[in-house]
Amino acid sequence: MFEKFLNIFRIPDLRKRVLFTLGMLAIYRLGAWLPTPGVNSKLLDQFFHTQGGSALGLLDMFSGGNLRKFTIFALGIMPYITASIIFQLLTVVYEPLARLQKEGELGRRKITQWTRYLTVVLAAFQSIAIAFGLNSQGMTIISGPSFILLTVLTLTTGTAFIMWLGEQITDRGIGNGMSLLIFTGIVVGLPRGMAGIADKIRTNAWGAFTVLAVLILLAAMVALVAFIVYVERSERRIPVQSARRIVGRRQMGGLSSHLPLKVNSGGVMPVIFAASILSAPLLFGQIGFVQSNKFLSNVLANLQTGEPWYLVLFIAAIIFFAYFYISIVFRPDDIADNMRKSGSFIPGIRPGRRTSDYINDILTRITLVGAVYLILISLVPTFLISGFHLNHLWLVGGFFEHLPTWVTNGLGLNFYFGGTSLLIVVGVAMDTANQIESQLIMRHYDGFSPRSGRIRGRKTW
Repeated sequence: MFEKFLNIFRIPDLRKRVLFTLGMLAIYRLGAWLPTPGVNSKLLDQFFHTQGGSALGLLDMFSGGNLRKFTIFALGIMPYITASIIFQLLTVVYEPLARLQKEGELGRRKITQWTRYLTVVLAAFQSIAIAFGLNSQGMTIISGPSFILLTVLTLTTGTAFIMWLGEQITDRGIGNGMSLLIFTGIVVGLPRGMAGIADKIRTNAWGAFTVLAVLILLAAMVALVAFIVYVERSERRIPVQSARRIVGRRQMGGLSSHLPLKVNSGGVMPVIFAASILSAPLLFGQIGFVQSNKFLSNVLANLQTGEPWYLVLFIAAIIFFAYFYISIVFRPDDIADNMRKSGSFIPGIRPGRRTSDYINDILTRITLVGAVYLILISLVPTFLISGFHLNHLWLVGGFFEHLPTWVTNGLGLNFYFGGTSLLIVVGVAMDTANQIESQLIMRHYDGFSPRSGRIRGRKTW
C-alpha cells in the first residue's frame, strides 16, 4: 500500500494536482485563525455550546467550527450550495434556463457566473441577519452600524474567497472542491471530538457504565463506516447485450455487459442540500424583531433539531433532493437513445421508449432505497444528542409521554463522527480516492485496490 501511495508522487501531473489541493486546503484552514473584529468570542462560544445538537450546530460543523469562532470564513460554503440548489431547481421549471444549460460549455459557464452572483447576495443577507442577531444579543464589543457594516463586508468577502478556493480545487486539483472543503471542516474537529470522549472517561460522566458506553460508541462508529461503505459501493446491474453483425468475414458484437446503477447515486449531496435549507432560517432567528414576533418565534421553535416538524421536513427534503439530483445527473432517455444507436439492448426489453421506462422504473426504486439509507444515517446524531420529541406533537403528543426519556430527550451523547458528518467524510474520501486511482490506472500504475480484483458493487438491491 505504501508503494502504491508513492506512485501518486511519481506522476508529475498527479503530483501537482495533489499538492495544489493540499495547498488550497491549507489556505482555507488559515482562515480559521482570522476572527471577525468586534465580537465577544467567549459569549459566542457559550451560545454555540448549547446549540450542539441543533441545525446551527450542524451548520457550524460544515464550516469547520468557523461559525462558532466567528472567523472570516464563518458562513462557510453554504451560501454557494444554496445558490446552486436555486439554479438547479430553476433549470427544471424555467425553460429559457433549461435551454441555456443544454447549449454546452458556454451555457454552463453563464449559469456558473450567475450562481456566483447569487452566492454573494445570499452571503450578504445571511451576514446581515447574523450581525443584527449578535448586536441584539449583546455579543459584540463594538455596536451599531459600524459593526454591522464591518461584519457584512468581512463575511461576504470570506464566502466569495471560499467559493474561489473550491472552484480552483475542482479545476486544477483532485476531487470536488466544495465537497473537500466541507470534508476538511469536519475532519479538523476530530481531535475535539476525541478530547470530549476522553474527558467523559476522566470525569466518569456515565458512572459505572462509562467505559462500556465509550466502547459501544466506538463500535457503533466502526459499524456505521462499514455500513456506509457497503451501501455506497452497492449497485444494481442491468444486463446489456450488443447486437451481432458481420463485418467482412468476421462476426462483431454479441458481447454481454451491464449498466451499473448505484443505489445512492446522489452521494452526500441530498443531505447537504437538506441541511442547508433547514439551517438558513435559523440564522434569522436571533434578530430582535423575529424573537419578539410570536408567530415567527413559534415557527423557528418547531424547526429545532428533534422537533416533529423538523424531522418531517428533513426527511421530505432528503427524499426530494435524492430524486431531484438523480434526475439531473442521470437521464434514461439519453441512455436508451445511445444504446439504440450503438445496436445494444436489454434482453427482453424493446429498444427506445420501453428501455427508457424500464431503466427509469429501476432507478426510481433504488433511489428510494438510497434516500431511506440517507435518512437513517442522518438521524443517528439527532437521536443520540437530543432524541425525537414526539411528545410535542399536536393533539397526539400525550400518547408519547410514556416513552422512555432516552427516546424523547436523547442520550446526551455527542457522537461527533456519526450520521451526517461520518457520511460526508466517508463519501468524499471514497470519491477522491477513486479519482486518484483512475489517474494511476490510466498511466499504467496499480491502484489502491488489491491485484486480485477491484472492489465491486454488490448486486443486492
